[in-house]
Amino acid sequence: MSDTDGKKPLGLRGSGRPGQVKQSFSHGRTKNVVVETKRKRVVVPKPGAAPAGGAASGGAPTGGDPKKRPAGISEAELERRMKALANARAREAEEKAAREADEKARAEEREKRKAEIEAKEREDREREEALKARQEEEERKAREAEEEKARRAAAKAAPAAPVEDDRRGGAPSAGARKPDRERADPRGDKTAKPARGREDGGRRAGKLTLNEALGGQGGRQRSMAAMKRKQERARQKAMGQSGEREKVVRTVQLPEAITVAELANRMSERVADVVKSLMQNGIMATQNQTIDQDTAELIIEEFGHNVQRVSDADVEQVISQEQDREEDLQPRPPVITIMGHVDHGKTSLLDAIRKANVVAGEAGGITQHIGAYQVTTDSGSVLTFLDTPGHAAFTSMRARGAQVTDIVVLVVAADDAVMPQTIEAINHAKAAKVPMIVAINKIDRPAANPDKVRTDLLHHEVIVEKMSGDVQDVEVSAIKGTGLDDLLEAIALQAEFLELKANPSRAASGAVIEAKLDVGRGPVATVLVENGTLKQGDIFVVGEQWGKVRALINDQGERVKEAGPSVPVEVLGLNGTPEAGDVLNVTETEAQAREIAEYRANAAKDKRAAAGAATTLEQLMANAKANENVSELPILVKADVQGSAEAIVQAMEKIGNDEVRVRVLHSGVGAITESDIGLAEASGAPVFGFNVRANAPARQAANQKGVEIRYYSVIYDLVDDVKNAASGLLKDEVRENFIGYANIKEVFKVSNVGKVAGCLVTEGVARRSAGVRLLRDNVVIHEGTLKTLKRFKDEVAEVQSGQECGMAFENYDDIREGDVIEIFERQMVERSL
Repeated sequence: MSDTDGKKPLGLRGSGRPGQVKQSFSHGRTKNVVVETKRKRVVVPKPGAAPAGGAASGGAPTGGDPKKRPAGISEAELERRMKALANARAREAEEKAAREADEKARAEEREKRKAEIEAKEREDREREEALKARQEEEERKAREAEEEKARRAAAKAAPAAPVEDDRRGGAPSAGARKPDRERADPRGDKTAKPARGREDGGRRAGKLTLNEALGGQGGRQRSMAAMKRKQERARQKAMGQSGEREKVVRTVQLPEAITVAELANRMSERVADVVKSLMQNGIMATQNQTIDQDTAELIIEEFGHNVQRVSDADVEQVISQEQDREEDLQPRPPVITIMGHVDHGKTSLLDAIRKANVVAGEAGGITQHIGAYQVTTDSGSVLTFLDTPGHAAFTSMRARGAQVTDIVVLVVAADDAVMPQTIEAINHAKAAKVPMIVAINKIDRPAANPDKVRTDLLHHEVIVEKMSGDVQDVEVSAIKGTGLDDLLEAIALQAEFLELKANPSRAASGAVIEAKLDVGRGPVATVLVENGTLKQGDIFVVGEQWGKVRALINDQGERVKEAGPSVPVEVLGLNGTPEAGDVLNVTETEAQAREIAEYRANAAKDKRAAAGAATTLEQLMANAKANENVSELPILVKADVQGSAEAIVQAMEKIGNDEVRVRVLHSGVGAITESDIGLAEASGAPVFGFNVRANAPARQAANQKGVEIRYYSVIYDLVDDVKNAASGLLKDEVRENFIGYANIKEVFKVSNVGKVAGCLVTEGVARRSAGVRLLRDNVVIHEGTLKTLKRFKDEVAEVQSGQECGMAFENYDDIREGDVIEIFERQMVERSL
């Protein structure tokens, strides 16, 4: 057969099969084009051929002839390859069979669903046809009734004689009434009789009503759109999709005020339905408006749900602490806080215990933050240490340290004895009812006197064991390492006596020791876990912030998956920087954490607003009058951690007097930003950065706007500079020094000058540059300056005691003989806070 027979028009032998493609062009033109579709070449082994590397038909070994095998492949390797090939082919056959079965099942399912849909549509069509037939039947009956009525009207119009005969003769015969019955049914149905109601009903006997036309069901009927929606729901149900859902009755927690959108969300209803229900009750509200509790309760009951009234404070009930069972409690490491006066060696003592060097990292060798560390002793016991700053500005930080601690180690320098911050640490420990261990440090110094320390502690009701008391005392040297083992032994003994236990299996709770805003990691909080186990992925609320634990970092800088009781960790994943001292609680859901945080934030905002607002006009006037003569130094403070910012603000509040005070416009955590510069420029305030720096846009803005930025790493320097700046706002003090007295002996009247007093200087000296007062009977009549001071006819600068002179006052002439002139000088003295 030639190629021109029409089977292979393109002349390509064996490479494909012909076909036609319809091309469409503009203006509706089309064209058929002959194309060839190529088939993929599939290599199929011949029926009698043996598989590669397999046994020959003659029963040769599995490995085949070694001469025919590829070079470098052993018989075992060839056999392994053949097995793998056979397994792959078996798997492929199984997958193919599974695919075919799946396709067959899906096809059957599609056919089944198609049949169901067709049956449903057929049923709907039948229902519609039946409804149409019923309507036609009703129309036919209505027409017959009209015809019957017309016939009756014609019969009444006929001559009345036969009717009268019938009435006289009695009841008509059955044969006479039979045609009337037959006329009542034109179809010839002898059983059909006219309804008695038609005859008795009067006027409405033959009228067609809408109710009768719709089948006598009454009320509104479904529209075509409603029927289409019903068919669509039935089709979706047949396809396995969600159809009509059963009404779910919910218990809705209802606060004192709630937005319409939130109410709809809690009821799982559409917002539009809730707004519509409110409108029906006469309340015009949008989804973002807030409604009161009574209105919301009415709407909830209309939707068929149950109401549970709650107050705003009830949101915190989800984190209420439950009592742990005794069998769930397990021993936990003690939390030890190192306290004492500044520069008494607290951090150095902790360094010696940790065998680390923390002091080198602190500015000026002074601890600026609370540090939390875990130490494993040689005996294997684990101890958690909190290192608190000793300066007076960190009083509140030390107070928080005492609240979360189990044991306080009071460090007192043997050569310095008890100091002011030592007394504060003692008071904190007593207020927290925490047992105390006294560590007498620096015993290696020549001036060390441990007995003086013990004696000084007696004045503050701290009686050590050597003084027959119950407080343990250990003499140590952080530099030489002396007495460290005795200190750890004393701590272990005290911890054993306390029997510290916690439940690690419950939801975690802890205290924020410190918080800061890290540039790369965001808000970071140092948390000491007090109970339970904090795990990565936990959702928590801490103060006015909430978050999800993104990472946990221990005191060695290593990432950990969880942290048990008494373990300090850095927590990443907060949505904001919490306050140092806030309590962390793990919640079940993110919604609970967010709701609690929002409630606390609103409560704190209301509290601040109430504290800052005067309630009456009299109070406003009093505050305005009180602040009228007070000069303010506005400042902005940015620090690296929350505790430092809080300590600086507290120190600023203590600076000032009745004339001058420092007002902190804003304090925060993190780098100095452009918005801080804008606020400082508007208020004319400098910006103080503590262990933070300004970013590039903030530096440029500060240079353009002339805002001063000052950086500090030691808190003393910052406090001293602010104190000096505030002192510059104080008015100079005016001091008067009395330098002389003069008596007026005679009064002269001089032309062009006025009255001139002839005086005798009785005491001191009279100077023309000095101020003068005119005294009459020891009462000040006038205070001013001299216009002239003459000795004879010459103008002089001063007149000594015992000499006579002439004086004239500036703009004052009421002088008399016997008056006394008091001469004084004013001296301006600078003041400081």
